[in-house]
Amino acid sequence: MLPSLFAISPDVTAPIPIWLDLLSVMVGSLSGILVAREKELDLVGFIALSLMCGLGGGLLRDMIMQRGGVYVLTSPLAIPLSTATGILGFLFSGALLKFPSLLEWVDIFSVALFVAAGTGKAMNYQLSLWSCLLMGTFTGVGGGMLRDISLGDTPRIFQRSNLYALCAVVGSAAYYLLIYIGINRFWVVVGCVSVVVTLRRLSLRYDIMSPNNVDLTPKVGHAAKKAYVETKYHARNVARHLRKK
Repeated sequence: MLPSLFAISPDVTAPIPIWLDLLSVMVGSLSGILVAREKELDLVGFIALSLMCGLGGGLLRDMIMQRGGVYVLTSPLAIPLSTATGILGFLFSGALLKFPSLLEWVDIFSVALFVAAGTGKAMNYQLSLWSCLLMGTFTGVGGGMLRDISLGDTPRIFQRSNLYALCAVVGSAAYYLLIYIGINRFWVVVGCVSVVVTLRRLSLRYDIMSPNNVDLTPKVGHAAKKAYVETKYHARNVARHLRKK
């Protein structure tokens, strides 16, 4: 059991280590119960958000990929682990108040771990680079998106924020690159998580926000009109010059 649980391989098509999948589920579930505590939900709410955040991203990924089995259904430990996390979070929610910034840290760590798991699974089936990036990003932010929709909020990935989804994209690209370089799978995961967390922390530290309400129509229209006028002016000059000849 232990050798397979902690198996690590640099092979692109090697199966995702069990410890990575389970750690992703546990940390993702923890982010769900932190939000449930913040919203003062009941036991059902705690368990529901725990399952959504712990398993939602992987479920979306597997439904889109349609390769292999659905991890939520094939894993004997994923659902019990996520459910137990929700129940424990409900019973001992007071302990969560001692760490006011815990949600912020757990949220980005869960995104990073899911990005690694999602990108790795897509690479196992030898999908294209763009498909791997999409699956890694979907796995990373999918659970949080389902959580926000269930709570009646606009998903965070659609809002102006401190590089939330963009961190997932870059982390997925880092995972893909490190695997093809031949780095050991364990250090690939460490590198991916480090990239996502570092980018997120830097964006918070220096208040780097993703852009919104961008409209280039006036600038492009003005530049096009100016270019048209200048072209027309030069054309007239060339025509006069040719007539004089």
